[in-house]
Amino acid sequence: MTLRLKINAIVSLLTLLFVGAMLALTLRAMRESVHEEVVAANRVAAQLLYRTAMLQESQGMQVMQAFLQGVGRVRSNDITLLDAGGQVLYRSPASAYKADRDAPDWFARIVSPEPSQMSIDFPDGKLVVHANASRAVLDAWDDAVRLALSALGLLAVVNAGVFWAVGRATRPFADIVGALNQLENGRFDVALPALPGTEAGAIGAAFNRMVGMLRQHIATERRAVRAEHRLSESRALGRWVDQKIEQERRLIARELHDELGQSVTAMRSMALSIAQRVQALDPQAEQAARLIAEESGRLYTAMHGMIPRLTPLVLDEFGLVAALQDLVERTRASHAGLQVDWRLDAPPEGLRLDNDTALVLYRAAQEGMTNALRHGEARQLLLALRCDAQHLTLTLRDDGRGPPGPEAAAAGSGHYGLRWLAERIDSLGGTLRLEAAAPRGAQLTVQLALPAPPENA
Repeated sequence: MTLRLKINAIVSLLTLLFVGAMLALTLRAMRESVHEEVVAANRVAAQLLYRTAMLQESQGMQVMQAFLQGVGRVRSNDITLLDAGGQVLYRSPASAYKADRDAPDWFARIVSPEPSQMSIDFPDGKLVVHANASRAVLDAWDDAVRLALSALGLLAVVNAGVFWAVGRATRPFADIVGALNQLENGRFDVALPALPGTEAGAIGAAFNRMVGMLRQHIATERRAVRAEHRLSESRALGRWVDQKIEQERRLIARELHDELGQSVTAMRSMALSIAQRVQALDPQAEQAARLIAEESGRLYTAMHGMIPRLTPLVLDEFGLVAALQDLVERTRASHAGLQVDWRLDAPPEGLRLDNDTALVLYRAAQEGMTNALRHGEARQLLLALRCDAQHLTLTLRDDGRGPPGPEAAAAGSGHYGLRWLAERIDSLGGTLRLEAAAPRGAQLTVQLALPAPPENA
């Protein structure tokens, strides 16, 4: 049911209740009026007839009958004259007022007074006066019909007026419903014009503000989705580039180790052989050959120092623990006076790490050591690898100058390797933290989730 019909039904119900109350009061007034009229008429008629009968009693029943025939009908009264044997000598004629018409019985029962009768006894007979309210009831019925017809007409007029007024007042709500339907169908450019009426105007203005804010939120969400998509594409591209770089590093390291390393070793061997052969014949040639052998050895050493920085071949051959031990040994050998401690909590037996996880942990240790020595001027390092039921944690602690302050971090200077590592670790679902250590120095912590065990394990 629409709001218009609901309001019209409420007004109709209230009008009916009002009309019903008025009809009930009117019926009560009619009943009292009929009662008063009939009782008064009956009392007057009885007193008049009693006095007349007393005067004419001695003249006989014929004189009384003639008198009554001359009087005729007295309003609201039926007069009957009976002789001593109970036979009817006279009965007043029917009323000519609104003849052949009577009020409905149900209405008569409502407004008619209690029946009343008065008898006057004579030596030769009896005079009976009976109250008759039929004409007064008929008058009340006619008045009630006119009142009911007037009430129905008023009800029809009021309902028609209310229906028209409510329809005019609620007409803007149809525009609001239509705009809401368009909004539900995905049209976010819908707008309501200025609507008549205080409430409708306020709703329209609020609707327009809501649609405007909704458009802004949708635009913001779309920009966020596009930015997230671009960021996802950038991360995917970054991972692809990292994979390609690692592949190229591994390829270059293999070439250096297998091809160039063998060539340099062969050059050194040949130079030493030449130096031995010409030792007695040509001292200058011997010296030149030995110089070539020394330079070849230095080149071989430098080349083997470059290979781990390119890619840890020992990681591919022997795994993460061996690669970290090799990193510790090479760092000790290349930095005189540096103390490097290595601590390992044995990982679960049969633990297998994928290449990305093992490589990022190795790179974290490598980058952390480089930063501690280059920027922190550390003299003591502690590298630890710990494994629990769910996580693998790499910790590097030094006694250097500590991590950069908030000003340097806000300026974005330095430590680009750690930023790259943080992105790689975040893509693997891990965390990287660089924080100050007590009493001095810095601590780098990398935590990665352990891979799920195989189902057939």
